[in-house]
Amino acid sequence: MGSGQVTSSVPSEFQGKHVTVAGLGVSGVPAAKVLHARGAVVTVVNDGDDARAREQAAELEALGVTVRLGDGATLPEGTELIVTAPGWKPDKPLFLAAAKADVPVWGDVELAWRLRGPDAAPWLAVTGTNGKTTTVQMLASILAAAGLRTAAVGNIGVSLLDAVLGEEEYDVLAVELSSYQLHWAPSLRAHSAAVLNLAPDHLDWHGSMEAYAADKGRIYAGNRVACVYNVADKLTEDLVREADVEEGCRAVGFTLGTPGPSQLGVVDGILVDRAFVENRHKSAQELAEVSDVNPPAPHNIANALAAAALARAYGVPATAVRDGLRAFRPDAHRIAHVADIDGVAYVDDSKATNTHATEASLASYESIVWIAGGLAKGATFDELVAKSAKRLRAAVLIGADRALIREALARHAPEVPVVDLERTDTGAMLQAVTEAKRLARPGDTVLLAPACASMDMFTNYNQRGDAFAAAVRELGA
Repeated sequence: MGSGQVTSSVPSEFQGKHVTVAGLGVSGVPAAKVLHARGAVVTVVNDGDDARAREQAAELEALGVTVRLGDGATLPEGTELIVTAPGWKPDKPLFLAAAKADVPVWGDVELAWRLRGPDAAPWLAVTGTNGKTTTVQMLASILAAAGLRTAAVGNIGVSLLDAVLGEEEYDVLAVELSSYQLHWAPSLRAHSAAVLNLAPDHLDWHGSMEAYAADKGRIYAGNRVACVYNVADKLTEDLVREADVEEGCRAVGFTLGTPGPSQLGVVDGILVDRAFVENRHKSAQELAEVSDVNPPAPHNIANALAAAALARAYGVPATAVRDGLRAFRPDAHRIAHVADIDGVAYVDDSKATNTHATEASLASYESIVWIAGGLAKGATFDELVAKSAKRLRAAVLIGADRALIREALARHAPEVPVVDLERTDTGAMLQAVTEAKRLARPGDTVLLAPACASMDMFTNYNQRGDAFAAAVRELGA
């Protein structure tokens, strides 16, 4: 059964409790339904008052839930608990008022965690600035290859409330968690967890890099078997050192190099495990070949190693790691090969919406005509361009904040030809691909890795990637 179908006959800690749900949308509506079904007196507050919000409000009011549209700042009188949508910032007046009144605030993840049954499936949790979704999907594929009942859930799109309260039974869940979700999940305790990487992101929400990292680090709290970290990213290892875990929980690193004891890594094109073997100081277990990873770009191999580490922490055999990685297919717009035209590869990585993701994308190819630009979200591009300059054949810039990238290119890669497209309608993508085709040479890769958000020109990164692919096919026809 879905999250809105829980019967009120279930004994509930929420019976008669006054709960305020902050925000409608994909998490707020299910949370309100679940709490109402369990006997809570539910009030939903929402900043917006548009047609979609009014439609959702009518649905909830028909159940007996109170909804206040256009008023997300005021704490309803008598509130004993707030359950918030993950995107609501901690400094909102509602939460400041809650802190003053000593009212706890949970996110939808916290609610799902507390509503788990006594025999609930353990969680293998993943966070990081980039690569979360791919890693969780790889992990679910590996767990399924081992014959386990599993699902990829959380920030990935499948509601944790649905996974926890639904009729389907699971052995283990592969859970993607954002920094927002972790901020509002104080009692979450995963079986094992991984922080893939850390780079400045969402700092407007968290307030500082330190606060952002601290929220990411919450994923390690109470881990039972393994805290998985990135050997190449010291910040992730620091978070493990600071974590309060259960006795016997181990730190397990992943690296693109040769692994040391208690690490997974790569040796002669083979993914190997020196963590979950009997004698990790002297032996290693082959897991898969690099060629089993799709696509075998460096950052994606790192994702595969992190997924393998979590699966091995759960006791999955090596053959399941290989079979799961072979079966995995990445989502659209993640370093997706679109076509080869006249000896030039065209690759869509529209999902690379920040500099950290784009740096990994650019590192995957030797000679690149780079299509970049959009909404910078406060990012700077000097470090990205300096690190990637030697790989750039040329750059084609689009979008509202393209000047920031153009200026970084002028400072750190002045020899790289730059085409600056002023038009900001969606048709600019065809012009961008046309210019990129003109600049490219056989053996090059035309790479859409924007390093920016898409909403200045497109609905989302999916539409941007689709526009790129359509332009490539039009030029190749």
